Amino acid sequence: MTFKTTGHIVLPMPRPNVRQKIVDAGLKILIEKGFNGCGVQDITAAAGVPKGSFYNHFESKEALGAEVVERYGHGQDNPRRAILADTSISAMQRLRAHFERLNEAFTEARYGRGCLLGNFSAELADQSQMIRERLADLYLAWSMDVAAVIAEAQADGSITTKTPAADLAAFLLDAYEGALLRTRVEKSGRAFDRFMTVAFTQILV
Repeated sequence: MTFKTTGHIVLPMPRPNVRQKIVDAGLKILIEKGFNGCGVQDITAAAGVPKGSFYNHFESKEALGAEVVERYGHGQDNPRRAILADTSISAMQRLRAHFERLNEAFTEARYGRGCLLGNFSAELADQSQMIRERLADLYLAWSMDVAAVIAEAQADGSITTKTPAADLAAFLLDAYEGALLRTRVEKSGRAFDRFMTVAFTQILV
């Protein structure tokens, strides 16, 4: 067991439970290899747990995939939500920083992986109703987060009010996911740059 010190008191550090290890490993492996490109054995090997323990926690790989989508979109450590919620900076700055942070993450990965939301949408929308429904919920939640910030920017005059905030948010996410697909094909950030330029100098103003 691992211990941590608090003042003069030594407390045991909680170990990640097996289920959490599987979810963490599943998130990593499914982004890297895709849903159909890996098996339960790959995930449990990455988690460092016996393969048999997988089915103590999940009925199927599909059930794990659905939970991974939930974790990817709604986890407490999700930088997407943290940036959009940071009211210490203006709404327009938050919106720009949100997409810039996403760009940085994919650039650091050398465009070798995409957004799990986009990847699973292309791979599984016609294959798994369970995962498709989770994806639809995640698209809606992301759109609502972005729309709320756009509405703030419309209220302070930094974004045009000609188009409803919800429509602008949906358009931005659709365009961004398309740009991300193209970066993976071209292994270049040019599509990101075009998205940022057109979105923030033509669409929103």
